[in-house]
Amino acid sequence: MRKSHAPYPPELRRRLVEMVRAGRSPAELAEQFEPSEQCIRNWVKQADRDSAKCPDGLTTAEKEELGRLRRENRALR
Repeated sequence: MRKSHAPYPPELRRRLVEMVRAGRSPAELAEQFEPSEQCIRNWVKQADRDSAKCPDGLTTAEKEELGRLRRENRALR
């Protein structure tokens, strides 16, 4: 079983998303940098959600709020 990886820095995520939007492919970036191709694709999709370009799914802020509310709900139970 694969060990979990520490989260990548937000700056790296942002830069890779910018590179994909500038025309580089996630496969090409995955070879050059450590994150997998699918990981980079997920970051691009989440960035699209956050900027309202892709309405399906939750934005990062909504995910954080949902997590906070679930923790609060568990504590209250």
